Amino acid sequence: MELIKKKKILLLELLGFLILNVLTFCMAAKHIATVDWIVKETSYTRLCSTKKILTVNGLFPGPPMYMRRGDRLNINVRNKGKYNVTIHWHGVRQLRNPWSDGPNYVTQCPIKPGANFTYEIVLSNEEGTLWWHAHSDWSRATVHGALIVLPQLGKSYPFAKPHKEFPIVLASWFKGDVMEIIETALESGGEPNKSDAFTINGQPGDLYNCSKQGTFKLVVDYGKTYLLRIINSIMNEEMFFMVANHSLTVVGTDGAYIKPIKTSYIMITPGQTMDVLIKANQAPSHYYIASRAYAGLVYDNTTTTAIVQYSGKYTAPSTPSFPNLPNYTDTNAVTNFTRRLRALATKDYPVDVPQHVDTQMYITISVNTLPCDDNSCAGPNGSRLSASLNNISFVEPSIDVLQAYYKRIKHVYESDFPNKPPYYFNFTGDDLPDTLLTPDQGTKAKVLDYNSTVEIVFQGTNVQNAAENHPMHLHGYSFYLVGYGFGNFNKKTDRKKFNLVDPPEVNTIGVPTNGWAAIRFRADNPGVWFMHCHLERHSSWGMDTVLIVKNGRTRLSSMLPPPRQLNPC
Repeated sequence: MELIKKKKILLLELLGFLILNVLTFCMAAKHIATVDWIVKETSYTRLCSTKKILTVNGLFPGPPMYMRRGDRLNINVRNKGKYNVTIHWHGVRQLRNPWSDGPNYVTQCPIKPGANFTYEIVLSNEEGTLWWHAHSDWSRATVHGALIVLPQLGKSYPFAKPHKEFPIVLASWFKGDVMEIIETALESGGEPNKSDAFTINGQPGDLYNCSKQGTFKLVVDYGKTYLLRIINSIMNEEMFFMVANHSLTVVGTDGAYIKPIKTSYIMITPGQTMDVLIKANQAPSHYYIASRAYAGLVYDNTTTTAIVQYSGKYTAPSTPSFPNLPNYTDTNAVTNFTRRLRALATKDYPVDVPQHVDTQMYITISVNTLPCDDNSCAGPNGSRLSASLNNISFVEPSIDVLQAYYKRIKHVYESDFPNKPPYYFNFTGDDLPDTLLTPDQGTKAKVLDYNSTVEIVFQGTNVQNAAENHPMHLHGYSFYLVGYGFGNFNKKTDRKKFNLVDPPEVNTIGVPTNGWAAIRFRADNPGVWFMHCHLERHSSWGMDTVLIVKNGRTRLSSMLPPPRQLNPC
């Protein structure tokens, strides 16, 4: 009897253990929703003419996504268009999961026409406004949309809850086929065509031909506060943004909260997002929202508009009030806005700025040229336009770098991207020698140890008299913007001025024209991560590189294995 009793107890313990494991498995295997997206061509009419554009589910901008902090979501993308495509979840860290990050030939081979791929979006500490976009050639011009990360259930914003929220997506509109535009430019070696208009939520606005009827209207109630989730998805221009007669309060940028900034305008680079509060406290009427470029070397000088329209009965003006936007070349306006960005840095939203660094990198950013036979190309003096980081112009490989790294495939990339430029000179000088024009070409990556601390100083250059503001974006990470300035970076004096207390945590920064910007981060996300200029023409010319973060010593500090389905190259 005693033996039978012991066996029963053992069986009960075993049953309990099995039940506990089943429950644990069920909790771990929490159902992850899957959403289906169709990439297809859709006809749209803008600027008096109709053309087919690449869209997701027929929408421009694409469908907005709403998730909560820490959520996971699968999106099955089926390509019914005529070009290869991939999708990037801009600002999502994708912890240990570079397989779903999206850049073409960096972390995946493209989704070819007729094929599909399922992305797994893994949120961690992101909260605020992010976005998604195509990351293959120039298809992101029309394939993009908002990705809104709300607080966890039961949590609130670190500011009073607004009455309503509105995504505001700034974009470029080209009369021609954007894919043909970049293909033609790369073949000829010259500049690609500028956009013909900017848009706000898909509409150019009153100042363009055939556009007044569709102008986006933001309907507000007097006395209420609204949250604008502003996204710059524009291809090649940084933008000023204002609302006539209304103050703006910036409370977040790139999926992280900041100390509130009250301002009359913002400057937002391609790739950046900003959370902006606006109070409807003016006399009920119509007021223009307006946005135009901060000048680069080549830029679209048009102005896109929308309208803040108060509800209620009143006599609408024949022309809404117009904001006094900063001038195209107002670098002081850019600097005065950027210098005010500070992380919220509270108990609920802490910062963890590396105080000491293991790896220091000094990366020069240049627009270059490559020689052409018989000087037959459309670039300067018959050359071909190029671009580089540390004088290396990135060459897209034939298979993706991530697969090559994971499977140890040789001769796809080299792991010797340098920590500093090959030679030093007056980077921001006016008359630089022609010997600086031609970069090396290659598919080079920088390898970092897991959990190491990293400092990168991006140094703008005036090679080819082509200095401009460069929005640098790093996949897989948010980083701290600890310092910036004009001229050449001085490691002895400038480093002493770094903000290591409450720098903004961002994923995209504008490196000042003929200046520098310094970032710090901890390399705690293993995988292969793209780093590039978010001016699309610069990225197309090779202003890119790859960071490879090695695995840590545990399973949870190591990259996830690849999904079952990987698209062939």
